[in-house]
Amino acid sequence: MSERTDVNAANEPHEIKVMVVDDHPMWRDAVARDLAAAGFDVVATAGDGPEAVRRAPAAGPDVLVLDLNLPGMPGVQVCKELVGAHPALRVLVLSASGEHADVLEAVKSGATGYLLKSAGAQELIDAVRRTAAGDAVFTPGLAGLVLGEYRRLAADPAPTASHETAPRLTDRETEVLRLVAKGLSYKQIAERLVISHRTVQNHVQNTLGKLQLHNRVELVRYAIERGLDDA
Repeated sequence: MSERTDVNAANEPHEIKVMVVDDHPMWRDAVARDLAAAGFDVVATAGDGPEAVRRAPAAGPDVLVLDLNLPGMPGVQVCKELVGAHPALRVLVLSASGEHADVLEAVKSGATGYLLKSAGAQELIDAVRRTAAGDAVFTPGLAGLVLGEYRRLAADPAPTASHETAPRLTDRETEVLRLVAKGLSYKQIAERLVISHRTVQNHVQNTLGKLQLHNRVELVRYAIERGLDDA
């Protein structure tokens, strides 16, 4: 226990708060138990969509581990409502479905990542930690599909206002933005630019603030609109 705490303290600015939403009690409890054992603070669980929407604001999770097939309200609607009201919230979908339509709908609703329930416990733990850090985490084989969706979204008018007077980004911020648009994870960007993972996060957060964007989907759309993914 003490060794895990030391590792978390070295790598995380605070204990990561997680909420688990799934309508199967045994699965929900098992996921919550695995995450708690790994050092996460499981602040709440919920068994249906309305309960999740009701409990999440008070619980204040950093990461929402969310099933898509929920009674009362679909998971994508839960994601859309909570991310819309709390843009800093990260959503990791944990679903039995690997259907492309489900993955893309989750991304459009604001999900940061998508993991299949066939994933092992350690894979889930790593995915939650990376999601909290701002990485887009997807089951192998789905990342290319999602990047394609980002490109399709870029062809649509962005909902966030005009960028005619867009703030000036630093050279480093532009460089990081270009690599985000190419689909690289924050870890890969850090390795490519020989900077720390935390520095990459800071550049992304600064860029989001300057451009008045709310999440990675909007950021990638902005970059692709300007052809930065081809640069």
